[in-house]
This record gives sequence, structure tokens and C-alpha cells, in this order.
Amino acid sequence: MLLIREMTVADIPTGMHLKDQAGWNQLENDWRRLLELQPDGCFLAEQEGIPVGTVTTCRFGPVAWIAMMLVDERFRHRGIGRALMTHALRDLDTRGVRSVRLDATPLGRPLYESVGFVAESHFTRFQGVLPPPETAPGLSGAPSFDLLSGVTALDREVTGTERGRLLRRLATEHPGSHQVVADEGGIRGFLMARPGSRARQIGPCIADERAGPLLLTDARQRYAGESVFLDIPTCHATATAFAVSWGLTAGRLLTRMGRGPRVVEHLDRLWASAGPEKG
Repeated sequence: MLLIREMTVADIPTGMHLKDQAGWNQLENDWRRLLELQPDGCFLAEQEGIPVGTVTTCRFGPVAWIAMMLVDERFRHRGIGRALMTHALRDLDTRGVRSVRLDATPLGRPLYESVGFVAESHFTRFQGVLPPPETAPGLSGAPSFDLLSGVTALDREVTGTERGRLLRRLATEHPGSHQVVADEGGIRGFLMARPGSRARQIGPCIADERAGPLLLTDARQRYAGESVFLDIPTCHATATAFAVSWGLTAGRLLTRMGRGPRVVEHLDRLWASAGPEKG
């Protein structure tokens, strides 16, 4: 018998085991963040008492993000993923969420399409070791947390989603990776990054055409010599050109999918996504 229940901190080792099976990049702290941001929205499936799958949701008002859809490879093709997704969607429906979004791997996309998700855009994961910087650092140290309200406003304008509590959490966890470009007109762009089990995830990076190159160049300087992931919209030619010029290689393709009213986002100002579990 399959049981789906709320996931707790005690289940993080199970989540880590499943994400390691899938070869994903999350750390224990990523699971902890998901559970603390939405303690009533993360679920675990048990088959005869054996933990076999997970799914997480995070609600941002009328928009929600689904992530960490994982099924133990020994129990795949038994309907567990569908049961988890159905449970998560039913929970979001009862809470008044109108638009549900996710970034799909090729493995998961057929399931998501079967429950009403449609493809909206595509992202390419660029990966590799960042080369040494060509110039001296051009941006100052980590910005004041007083700028976070402006960062949140810019993020909302570009993504169509109120992600303030997520951004504040990321900035608090990794203050040294938080960078902002601002002028007398306000916040022109920002970039955050976080460590992972396989590589540092650079993103989100949201900026205009002037601030984007400054932020990416600064990130290259700060993380030179490190393995990195950048999830870049396939339509963003300038950000893609940066990644290619650094010698990063294109890895897996992620499909951004939605269910319900489409959320309008401005991909020309999204230089790098926060990652598949954050959008």
C-alpha cells in the first residue's frame, strides 16, 4: 500500500539518497530550506513503510513551484511519481493556487504533460570549471541587506512571482555570494550563488543589458577555478555567449512548464535561473 505523508527534517537522509541516485546537486541545507519555507507543502511516499519518493512545493501567493520530484529507481514505473504529483496538485488547488510551475528534466516531462502542464520555455545547463579572470574585480563586496527590498521588487517585475522570502533566505545563508548593481535609478541587477554537492550553482541572476555582463564577470572572478552550473534561458543569446566564451559546455536541457494561467516572465532579463528547485 502506498502512503503519502508530509515530509519532515527527519526524512532529509531519504531525500539525499534519492537525489544522489538521480545525480542532482542539492545539499542537506537545500532540503532544509524547502521544508522550512513550506513545511506543509513537502511530501514523502512510503511503499509498505519503505520511503520511495518525494515532491516539494513552495507557494508564492497565487503561484507555486513544484520541485524535488524523485522516485527510488527500484520502485519506478509503478505510478508513484504520478501519485506524488497528484497529491501535490490537489493540495495546491485546495489552497487557492492558480498557477503551478516547475523545471522538468527529460525523464519527468511526459508525466507532467499527462497532468496538464505545458512547455513554456527552455533552459540549458552550462557546466565546467571557471577559467581565471581576465581583469581585476570590478564590483565591491557584498551589498547591504537594506537593498533586498529593491532586489525583491526587481525579481517580482521580471519573474511575475513574489519570491521575497526565498531571496531573503538565500541572501542570509550565503551573504558573500549576493551581489547587486545599482545606480541613482535603483537596482539594475543582482546575482546570487550557492554551493552544491557537484558544483556551485550560479543564479538567480536578473539584470538589464548593462548590469548582466558586470554581474556575470564578477561571478567568474570570484569563483574562478570552481566547478559551476549556470541554467540559462536558451533564448538569451548574450548570457549563452558568456558561458561559451568561458569554456563551459552545454549539459542537460530543462523545460520550464506551467499549469493554469501562464505567469509572464521577462527572459531577456533572466541571465541565469536559481536552479530547477527554485525557478
